[in-house]
Amino acid sequence: MKLTPWVREWGIRKTAGSEATAVDRSNSVDVTLEVQSVPRRRQNLLPGLMAIALMSSTAVLVAHYQVPLRRSIDLMTQASSTLSLPKDELAPALEQLAPVLVPYLAAPNTSKIHSMARLAKVPVIMYHDVLPEKEVFFDITPDELEAQFQRLQAEGLTPITMDQLALHLSTGLALPPKPVVLTFDDGYAGHYHHVLPLLRQYGYPGVFSIYTEKIGTDLGRSSLSWEQLREMAAEPLVEIAAHSVTHPEDLTALPPDQIRAELADSKRILEQTLGIEVKDFVYPIGKYDDAVKQLVQEAGYRLALAMDVGEEKFAGESADGLTVERIGFSGFERAIALAYGGAPLQVDRHAVNYRQPIRFERVDLADAEFVLVMGGKPATFHANSRYQVQDIVEGTGAIAAVDGGFFSMELLDSRQMIGPVLSHNTGEFVQGLENANTSIKGRPLVLIGPDAALFVPYDAEQHNTLTGIQAILPDVTDAFVAAGWLVDDGIPQPAERFGKMFGVEIPRHRAFWGLDWAGQPIIGITNSRHSAVEIGELLARIGFRYAVMLDSGASTSLVYNGDSYVGFIPRPVPHAVALFAPEEAE
Repeated sequence: MKLTPWVREWGIRKTAGSEATAVDRSNSVDVTLEVQSVPRRRQNLLPGLMAIALMSSTAVLVAHYQVPLRRSIDLMTQASSTLSLPKDELAPALEQLAPVLVPYLAAPNTSKIHSMARLAKVPVIMYHDVLPEKEVFFDITPDELEAQFQRLQAEGLTPITMDQLALHLSTGLALPPKPVVLTFDDGYAGHYHHVLPLLRQYGYPGVFSIYTEKIGTDLGRSSLSWEQLREMAAEPLVEIAAHSVTHPEDLTALPPDQIRAELADSKRILEQTLGIEVKDFVYPIGKYDDAVKQLVQEAGYRLALAMDVGEEKFAGESADGLTVERIGFSGFERAIALAYGGAPLQVDRHAVNYRQPIRFERVDLADAEFVLVMGGKPATFHANSRYQVQDIVEGTGAIAAVDGGFFSMELLDSRQMIGPVLSHNTGEFVQGLENANTSIKGRPLVLIGPDAALFVPYDAEQHNTLTGIQAILPDVTDAFVAAGWLVDDGIPQPAERFGKMFGVEIPRHRAFWGLDWAGQPIIGITNSRHSAVEIGELLARIGFRYAVMLDSGASTSLVYNGDSYVGFIPRPVPHAVALFAPEEAE
């Protein structure tokens, strides 16, 4: 198998001889599978060998090229058909086994954090010394630490390992519902006397970052002995991470050769003395720059943990796997309240997940200020006139809502939509404007059912009747024509996809809704002004599989728990897309 650069869009082509090439133009990956001639007596082994090769290729696409899991499986299935392999057997195997095996086949790529991991909230909690009498503000007593462990247990949180965190960050696959990573810096004696017994008592994994010069000395208050550290390293619940040799105040101020020595020697000493593999690094005092990061990667570390005392962030908010952010234990309550391991990835291209709890997020990406609400079950409202979105959903049980499709502005109280509309609150199908059918042809027709959400190009000849949309989704409860395609099957859409729509390139506030790769619905707005194409590109990076633009500009509106999250009074609208809590939806 060879991987070479390519261009945009998806496709597949057959090359000369026995070579088949599957092309992912959207992710700049060209995967060429080269199959040599096989003796007849060994041809019966080919399907099994190719299944292994295709599974490994799937893992490479997901972890190293950030190709979404569903599309990676599609690509490998197409490749199998061009090789005259038993597609009927290989395709189901890829469908069933890929979500389970990909994380274990994929070597974590620390240069990027997967878009689905950015939608999760994994707190990496940072502790230092643990002792009966605190000496500085970042010390914690054994009783206080046990109280926090009890809170983790009571609130249903699951402490995870660095292996789990690395796989999650690189592949986007879900962690337990409320994950947390527990880290302890510097190698204090209290880590052996107090922390290790608590980890064993509660069955929690913990990460201990060690700077080797401290071990077996009185340097920097109490210290672990090498004998104690060996016992800890032999404990399955314990991971040892390198923390340099001398714990310099600022790695960035050192000459490159000295930085290399701090990184390489600490790893070598720990591995040789403890007989373990040291995979991860923790920056002393959290200080690094691009040059230090590069040397950390060259030293062979998988992840590197940082510390930003000015703005504590969750792991998925980090720049990359070599700058994984942590949260001081003083931020424990906020961290456990927001901990979220992400929704399970959906392999079926039409699968939805309406069972996830509703979550509110603010995401800043490339100068864009997003407000997102995800989870729950979507439904739409078609009001009897034009109102603020808060008024449309008030008293309905909706947790959140965003303004919906385009509407006619000929009359101030008009409820006439540009395209056809069906909403669960009325159960009434209303045809779209006859004179608009040509101009909106090809725009996304949104169809929502009890366990489905589809996005199809609108065609008035097929879709401007209830019978027409029921032919696509028989149990459809909601339907409307959105303003335009932002993301289609993970691919951000070019300006040409919007046709002659006015204002596509103009920076405006934008409203949108869609599904992520876990199949969960997301509604959102921008509180900054951007072109439609720019927003599509950013939503694809955030993790949207499908996203369509809603009425934007002055109509942009989002409410969550009754509060508005736009910085102006929006134009009244007759239509809204809402999210209900899963139990309410049922």
